[in-house]
Amino acid sequence: MHEKKWVIGTEVMRGNIWETQWLTVSITVTVTAISISAYVLKRKWNHLNSKIEELEASLKSCSDKCASERQGRIRAQLALRKQVTQSQPKSQNLNLTSYPMIPIGVVHSCFSTRNGTPRQPLLVPLARACLVFNTTRVPPASLEGLAEYSHCWILYVFHLNTDLEKLWKHPSKSGFKAKVRVPRLKGGRKGLFATRSPHRPCPIGLTVAKVEAVLGNMILLSGVDLVDGTPVLDIKPYLPYCDSIQEAAVPNWLMEDNLLSVASISFSDHFTSALEDCWIMAVSC
Repeated sequence: MHEKKWVIGTEVMRGNIWETQWLTVSITVTVTAISISAYVLKRKWNHLNSKIEELEASLKSCSDKCASERQGRIRAQLALRKQVTQSQPKSQNLNLTSYPMIPIGVVHSCFSTRNGTPRQPLLVPLARACLVFNTTRVPPASLEGLAEYSHCWILYVFHLNTDLEKLWKHPSKSGFKAKVRVPRLKGGRKGLFATRSPHRPCPIGLTVAKVEAVLGNMILLSGVDLVDGTPVLDIKPYLPYCDSIQEAAVPNWLMEDNLLSVASISFSDHFTSALEDCWIMAVSC
């Protein structure tokens, strides 16, 4: 009996030793696998850090190179301008102050001709127009935030002026008139820059319009005084705190005879029926 118990105890001890050895081996293998994984991850991390440092160094090198090239171009342009200025007579230096101005958009207006287009902005609040921008020059993102303003300034070109071809001639042959006839003075003359005549040395106009909505690359406007097809050079938001000057003064001749005011309106007896006929014709079309 004692001998049988001893044999059983020996087998139990051997089983425990075997399990212990297996646990030891398993733990060793696990630790080794973790160590290998950590080593692999560390190598990958070091490799990624090395790549990041290389990319940062390359980016900095490119930025420095671009900045150096830009400074070189600026110096070359200044040197060329200085050389040309010194080599030409002063009377010909007008060409050196020219700048590239290309329209960034076109106005599609309810006014198809100059005749009938309001002379000043906001006189006809119901006048509608759509300013469409050239997306190759003006990305739609440029208009973000403009809809938060009620009005905007528009700089445009008097493209229908009859004397535009004169602007390409030499100033001595352009026939530029220093004084223009003013309708309010019944043909009386005033200095050009004391008026808003469209016939100017630089045929650029300035107007203000109400911003109705901004849709993609378009601005819906109202109260415009722009003829259809007007090229636009720039727009700026209207700021009441600095664009509206309460104590601003104007000449007396602007106030004496207000040709834009309407004293009264009278309709003929057949006006209502004629208006109804026009409405019926418009609906049927």
